[in-house]
Amino acid sequence: MAQLKAFKGIRPVQELVKRVACRPYDVLNEKEARIEANGDKISFYHVIKPEIDFPDGYNVYSPEIYEKGRDNFAAMRAMGVFKQDETDCLYIYSQTMNGRTQYGIVGCASVDDYLNDVIKKHELTRPDKEEDRKNHVRVGNMNAEPVFFAYPHVAALDAIVAEVIKATPAYDIITDDGIGHTFWVISDAKTVNDIITLFAKVPNTYVADGHHRTAAAALVGQELRKLNPNHTGQESYNFFLAVHFPDNQLHIMDYNRVIKDLNGHSASDILEKLKENFEITEKGSTEYRPAKLHEFSMYLDGKWYALQAKAGTYDDNDVIGVLDVTILSKKVLEPIFNIVDLRKDKRIDFVGGLRGLGELKSRVDSGDMKIAFALYPVTMKQLIDIADTNQIMPPKTTWFEPKLRSGLVVHALN
Repeated sequence: MAQLKAFKGIRPVQELVKRVACRPYDVLNEKEARIEANGDKISFYHVIKPEIDFPDGYNVYSPEIYEKGRDNFAAMRAMGVFKQDETDCLYIYSQTMNGRTQYGIVGCASVDDYLNDVIKKHELTRPDKEEDRKNHVRVGNMNAEPVFFAYPHVAALDAIVAEVIKATPAYDIITDDGIGHTFWVISDAKTVNDIITLFAKVPNTYVADGHHRTAAAALVGQELRKLNPNHTGQESYNFFLAVHFPDNQLHIMDYNRVIKDLNGHSASDILEKLKENFEITEKGSTEYRPAKLHEFSMYLDGKWYALQAKAGTYDDNDVIGVLDVTILSKKVLEPIFNIVDLRKDKRIDFVGGLRGLGELKSRVDSGDMKIAFALYPVTMKQLIDIADTNQIMPPKTTWFEPKLRSGLVVHALN
């Protein structure tokens, strides 16, 4: 059963929260982070992407990068930008995008739950990215950014959350992208205990977004245990920062593919080869979005096409075989384009759903890419089915929006 732990959060003072809060480290590059920080010394980018304080081209994995992030946070605390709650709290964090709101419980997840597979994963992690995040945790001695978890929804938890959000929030901001972020502090000991007790009945939680951060936080906690001869299991490093959302409130967006060349084929060759496994309908120049599972859209030579996978190209009784990313890989990318390894092949790129079909069209029309494929989004049920059977999703399958803002609350490991 899943563990949830209250903690003394380190949070920005209310009047500065909008200046502090920023997008997570992995959704933008160094140049974009510099622009968004806009010279503001209290932007949380100085903590999670401290390379913006170094010259262009500086080695982002050098020790001084991680030390700078730690020092920047210490400076912000000394300036009074951040204060620490005096008692162990839980928090509610809501996000509103396009009229839809999701409510997450912010608390600490357990290192033991990660190691014992109570926290379920559905993606592989890359050792280099994992080590980078571990260094941020090690040197900073904190979880600066939360991970994004899902859990099977519980009506009694929903009811408590509904009561909590009647109170005045600690923060209520709309970021430049139009997304609303609202944050409540739960300091009442009974309410905190009721939530933790109910959460202990949840059999599993699921990493929705942030596999590298999750692995890094858990593995650093494991390291710190070995370094402490008086380890009890209750130290802060045994837990890490997470926002837990009920699965029925989450929305996964499409994660699409663009390809640099046609692998020596003409456009007519591609269409002919696709007929073996797909029913093809030309849709003209108007953007076409797949409307159901096993339907794809393709953009080629200025035209959109609907591709309906034929029976036999998928296995609805297999948690991996049912996925449209599997169909596309096995019936299109591998045999027609000779793209076998999605993680390493430089001829393919991936476009998250928030950028829309217009991004696919512009990438192809510009000549940067030759062909684009849009997929129907994966469902939460598919994600959970895969995680529950200890299988791994193909790369670049899920895209969650909205992203968590970093800097709203920090968990110290000491």
